[in-house]
Amino acid sequence: MALHFVSNVSTRLLMWQRVREYAVPPSMIDTATARRAVGDWAGACAAARVDVDLDLRALRDRHGTETVTCLRRDLRRLAPDLLRWHAPRIAPDGRLRPGLTIALADYRRSDGTPVRLVARTPPSWADAGQRMSLALWDGGPCHHPHPHPDRRFRLDLHRHLWDSTRSAELARRCGDSGSTWAVSRWAAEAETLLLSQGRPRGAFTVRLGPRERAVLELVAPDDSHAPTFRPVREALPPQEIAALPLLPEAAARTLPDLELLRAGLVAPGRLHPLVAEALAGFGPAPTARGVPEPVDPQRVECRGEIHRIGLRDGVLTAIDHDAAQLRREDLLVALGGPPLPCLRAIDAVHRDPQALPAVRERLRHGDPAGALAVVEGLLGPAAILRDGPLREELETAAARRVDHGLFRSRLATAHPTRAHGGGDPRRRKRNSRAHTR
Repeated sequence: MALHFVSNVSTRLLMWQRVREYAVPPSMIDTATARRAVGDWAGACAAARVDVDLDLRALRDRHGTETVTCLRRDLRRLAPDLLRWHAPRIAPDGRLRPGLTIALADYRRSDGTPVRLVARTPPSWADAGQRMSLALWDGGPCHHPHPHPDRRFRLDLHRHLWDSTRSAELARRCGDSGSTWAVSRWAAEAETLLLSQGRPRGAFTVRLGPRERAVLELVAPDDSHAPTFRPVREALPPQEIAALPLLPEAAARTLPDLELLRAGLVAPGRLHPLVAEALAGFGPAPTARGVPEPVDPQRVECRGEIHRIGLRDGVLTAIDHDAAQLRREDLLVALGGPPLPCLRAIDAVHRDPQALPAVRERLRHGDPAGALAVVEGLLGPAAILRDGPLREELETAAARRVDHGLFRSRLATAHPTRAHGGGDPRRRKRNSRAHTR
């Protein structure tokens, strides 16, 4: 049986290019790395917008000292910014895949009770800020909509995607350089998957699409040869296929960073430092981050002359008009008169600036500080934002954070407007669009 794959490389890579540009900003990486370097794993999680739902004292009483000792060791090794870097995402905008529980490590007790360190993402209605959380899952009750670790997006077999001490493994486990599917790694990864379940050989599946599975069998000529895979010889009923071990997404696909490097869509210096170090031999040498040059004042034709618009005293202003003239012009506009071309240009920057897509992307990926930095770079830190798309984007992002707070505080387990049939109509429309993505 031949394997046929549907190519969607360009769309997928464009999404991952936006993710690499906005989802994990350099400031987050730098702060999280600095805190992790001094042993402050909780501070590193805070810097990477990862909430910690762990009470180590209570966990020791419940699961024993040995389990908590292993957990502490893993927390010290955890690079939460690297976890965010590799976290599963959804098209088209590359936000974190919502409502997901990702297994990071397994601490199965001697009595067989599954105890796992997991990372979780909130449901789509509460994903403002794009925060994640850490918890210990032991099969008990949980207010998360999908508390059980997802088979497709497990990372306990791919610790190099979050463990700072094992990130160098990425070089040999990143997949193929010319395909979105890491076929050359499937046999080795399937062996790891099957051995984790106590099975040296056997059948497994690879998810190729929403309704398509490749059913394969791990075989080896003899004990001294590396294993290979082949399609199963006999068709299996759907129930048996669903019960077979599933190759995780991190093993089935090529690392997006490798594809981006090969396609020239990302510079090595824009990669996470641990990723760039591991992939040093796969692309051009990384260059240092450049210092942004100061932006020249904008030029506007105003009453037959070329005038400048720029930041002065923390506010975007018409540089070539004195304060008295600007006050007179503001009064004239209030009385219904035509504004100066310089003032029209400033108003356009306030209401619908060219940098609005960059602000929107940063807000979408949970980076309000980065979005505000862009706004302040345009309008100045002392500016009063006027009505328009820019202000609406900022107000909408702030309003949606209330939903996340309700979810985190367990005051709402479903979308509030859906549960009560109320709320602002614009927010209901916006959230309905988010659910269809």
